[in-house]
Amino acid sequence: MMRRPVIGMHPWSVVALAGLGVPRVVLHDLGLAGPVANSVLVFGPLAVWIGWVLWRRVPPVPALVTVGVVYGILLAVTHQLLWLEAFDGNPPELGGNLAGRFSPATEQVVLRLASVGSSIVTGAVLGTVSGIVAWVLARIAGRTDPNADATRR
Repeated sequence: MMRRPVIGMHPWSVVALAGLGVPRVVLHDLGLAGPVANSVLVFGPLAVWIGWVLWRRVPPVPALVTVGVVYGILLAVTHQLLWLEAFDGNPPELGGNLAGRFSPATEQVVLRLASVGSSIVTGAVLGTVSGIVAWVLARIAGRTDPNADATRR
């Protein structure tokens, strides 16, 4: 008998849930999403994440933190792939005391690394907040035992 992962979800489920956020990233980076579409594409995947863990009765916080981190990685990769398009061929530069202190190539490496870190932190925070919301909803619904249905994945 295969042991369930600590997060209670199959890795492909994690990747699929995280991937629900990628269309918003693409549309946002390309400037194709208006405010309403962007809002739907921001909150829709989070609602699906929460619904999924409630339906599957998996521990919501660890599951959604994991989904969030994977989403952050996908967010980082997508931002890097669309970097020049997102900035319309005019990528950002360091400013303030750092302006002109580094070569353009070094500036781009610094900014891209900061973007990667920011994306992963953003995903982790979204996953954590979603996990807490799902945990509260599970408590309200009387689903306090995360192992109530250990056969589900």
